[in-house]
Amino acid sequence: MNATFHLISSGDAILWDIVALSLRISLSATLIAAFFAIPIGTALAMGRFTGRKVIIMFSSSLMALPPVVVGLAIYLLLSRSGPLGEYGLLFTPTAMIIAQSVLIFPIILALTTEAVSPLEKNYRRLLNSVDASIWFRLKILIVDARFSIFTAVLAGFGRAIAEVGAVIIVGGNIAGSTRVMTTTIALETSKGNLELALALGIILVMLAVGVNSVMHIFKSLGQKYHGVLR
Repeated sequence: MNATFHLISSGDAILWDIVALSLRISLSATLIAAFFAIPIGTALAMGRFTGRKVIIMFSSSLMALPPVVVGLAIYLLLSRSGPLGEYGLLFTPTAMIIAQSVLIFPIILALTTEAVSPLEKNYRRLLNSVDASIWFRLKILIVDARFSIFTAVLAGFGRAIAEVGAVIIVGGNIAGSTRVMTTTIALETSKGNLELALALGIILVMLAVGVNSVMHIFKSLGQKYHGVLR
């Protein structure tokens, strides 16, 4: 155990390079997924069209999408025989970002829709009375639900940083290139190198606790904010 804490405190290059790559990939995937999921989720909360409830139900069910299935689908797209094979993205950090983005998109989408729906019902009459445009409605609802939406984004990031199945399929777990915390923990444990595996496990748990703590803080802020508005 002393060797494990020494790895963390000594600034071991291999350890912290893996942590940095993990954060870069997961943060990039979260930002990409959020960029698309937040406005689409808000639009779903605003929409009044046939099949809306089915789409919302389907997007919610995709939150349980098996990571290995996502990894396999992205692998087939990016492989040499796939439609995007000519770009040579397979076994690169970019492929891992794509896989994580696809995996967490439904999470942010469903949680955003859930967060915005009550606000949209409260604001609908007011926004209709001033004949607000769609873009204005989107902006108002996203800004007003920002605390809950940020919580959704954090939930997506937490899911991405802990991912193993999809990233190992499309990334290949290549040392110095696509080896992230989760895949390194699995590999080093199988090799019996428990010091590095434990060190990365401790950092991963600390990140998970930190993300969950921030989620609770923003959830509380959102509840207080909307309580004041009422």
